[in-house]
Amino acid sequence: MSPSVKRITEEALRFRQQTLSGASRILIGYGDILDLVLVSAISGGHILLTGLPGLGKTLLVKTLSRLWDLSFRRIQFTPDLMPADISGTEILQEKTTTRGSSRFLEFVPGPVFANLVLADEINRTPPRTQSALLQAMEERQVSVANHTHTLPQPFLVMATQNPLELEGTYPLPEAQLDRFLLSLELSYPSREAEIQIAKMSMGGHDLLDSLQPIAHADTILQLQKSADKVAMPESLLSAIVDAVRSTRQGSAGADMVLYGAGPRSVQFLVRAARARALLTGRPGVSEEEIAFVFPNILRHRIQLKYEAVAEGISVDDLLQRINPFA
Repeated sequence: MSPSVKRITEEALRFRQQTLSGASRILIGYGDILDLVLVSAISGGHILLTGLPGLGKTLLVKTLSRLWDLSFRRIQFTPDLMPADISGTEILQEKTTTRGSSRFLEFVPGPVFANLVLADEINRTPPRTQSALLQAMEERQVSVANHTHTLPQPFLVMATQNPLELEGTYPLPEAQLDRFLLSLELSYPSREAEIQIAKMSMGGHDLLDSLQPIAHADTILQLQKSADKVAMPESLLSAIVDAVRSTRQGSAGADMVLYGAGPRSVQFLVRAARARALLTGRPGVSEEEIAFVFPNILRHRIQLKYEAVAEGISVDDLLQRINPFA
């Protein structure tokens, strides 16, 4: 390992350890969730969190914004939310000078103009409003009235959604689901974790105020560039492509699939595996890094046929069966 590579991997490993150490003071019972969020941030991807209300999703994003010294905005998605409420709008302004008055349109940025954006309960709003995030997530910019506005970097959307069984939810369009790098599922914490949470709430003060930044926006951007240089063996790249192709209709073992994962999932698997390797201090990708992110990248990109759902087969069951890296 060359000195420059060693320095980069040591910096990434230190960033991960400091983030986990700082976050563990506030976030209890998250397990691998924090590591997966780290992978998403260094991959430059977005996260879809599925779970019931009250599991600390907002606290997760607030904690990371403090630790990384990034701007944070929260958007509460409701049935009456409009696209302009997310991206922003142009407002007619009037300026008076000695020569007279003039009117002009001024763009007022929406809450999407932040480093960390929490799209809370995104599936409680109709698809038309959900689609307002598509350009922002894919191109890191927003177009309003024929003008394009660049979003701050780094830019990470963490969207939460309620289980579809709950009343008042809308399924996310496939095109938007495909924009998310990872799909994470939050469940209730263990009994021991809930006891720790209860003790923390007895302190009478906001623990977020005690957090000190351990990184800045430039740190995240530099780590993103470093992740692009992590070595990916050709054999593992071929294995990733074959694994993704095996999720599609007509492949052996995928007879219950309505549609499978597309080419973007291959790109995301490579990016996420590289980021995971960098964060664990490794100069190259191994099967271990791919196995860590594999189900979370493909879970939301596969739709099963009704017959499979009726038989109690889940997407995770399918992924467990076809995962060559497990």
